Amino acid sequence: MTRERTYRTEAIVLKRSDFGEADRLLTLYSKEFGKIRAIAKGARKPQSRKTGHVELFMRSKFFIAKGRSLDIITQAEMIDSYAALRDDLLHVSHASYAVELLDRFTVEEDPHSGLYNLLDHTLTRFAETDDLNLATRYYELHLLAATGFQPRLFHCVSCGEDIEEQDQFFSAELGGILCPACRHADRRAVPVSAAAVKVMRYLQTRHWDTVKHLRLRKELLQELEGLMHKYIQHTLERELKSVDFMHQLHDF
Repeated sequence: MTRERTYRTEAIVLKRSDFGEADRLLTLYSKEFGKIRAIAKGARKPQSRKTGHVELFMRSKFFIAKGRSLDIITQAEMIDSYAALRDDLLHVSHASYAVELLDRFTVEEDPHSGLYNLLDHTLTRFAETDDLNLATRYYELHLLAATGFQPRLFHCVSCGEDIEEQDQFFSAELGGILCPACRHADRRAVPVSAAAVKVMRYLQTRHWDTVKHLRLRKELLQELEGLMHKYIQHTLERELKSVDFMHQLHDF
């Protein structure tokens, strides 16, 4: 969708930083236009009408004017602050991870309404559930699918044969499961239990309303987390700043 000289959009704040003496530079993921960067002039002034509407991972309606290098936010009206998740630092850490992950997997001005809805629904889930690990794994797998990096979990990424219900290997480099016979295809592939493969398949192919009823052992959740972080780190070729923060809070 082409942006006019002035345009309205609904968006979630992915990043923010101070800009100049009183402004904020925002990275937004918008429903209609994808990721955009814009300046909220005067947003750091206590009396500004934008204050409180442009906070991190807040969903707002924006009225924006196109600029030469950066667009200018002229009005902002909050739709949803996901207030419940902001009351707990652990919930905040998962929300920070979710917005950073989407930021890293997207480029500017490439709209994807499915990703926008996924992030909105995920932040709502983080506000409503105590099973943050399950909600995060669900988000990761569906974000990877939407951005073209879905791990292959039903057929061996080397020989193409169906994956049997037994312990296998996971190859971040090849993008999915290796059967035991093809272990040699990637010597850095890590063992993955049959239970972990089964759960990842379930998360990948089911709606959250079904997934949310799962109750998984702590050890299995830890295995899933390790696999997903290894795959995401390999795909992005970088660490995510929010991961260490999230782990520190879980260990506290």
